[in-house]
Amino acid sequence: MLVTTTPDCREPQGNRRRTPRETRHAERRGGEAGFSLVELLVVLAIIGMIATMVTPQVLGYLGRAKGETARIQVKNIAQAVELYYLDLGAYPTSQQGLQALVQPTGAAWRGPYVRDARGLTDPWGHAYLYRSPGAGGTPFEVYSLGADGKAGGSGDGADVASN
Repeated sequence: MLVTTTPDCREPQGNRRRTPRETRHAERRGGEAGFSLVELLVVLAIIGMIATMVTPQVLGYLGRAKGETARIQVKNIAQAVELYYLDLGAYPTSQQGLQALVQPTGAAWRGPYVRDARGLTDPWGHAYLYRSPGAGGTPFEVYSLGADGKAGGSGDGADVASN
């Protein structure tokens, strides 16, 4: 008995019959495989429509996330200023600024009060601002001018302050 192999050398062909699975596989190989240009364009159009609906939502979440991050960081920096006060008995001056939290300023200094000076930068890449005394009669204020870097504003450009 002579046994031959298929062109792709997968299974021998002889006198045995093909299974239904082998028949379907052979039929698929015989036809043209792939997608037509029209099918690809339809899929790309659908992906484009989905992207145009989803992108504004994602960008909105990103903007709100940066604002929330700034609020949390301002609170953490304000707590570090309070720790500074407990150790030295006075708040940093406006001239010393937030750098007093990372650089020694006196004999009682037990810092750094923040792990890294990069923590003194807001999510938009601007340095957090500090003033002593703060607005409204508070001893100090830590704040960010928001995404626009200007006083006031709304949305992402709104100021974020500790008080």
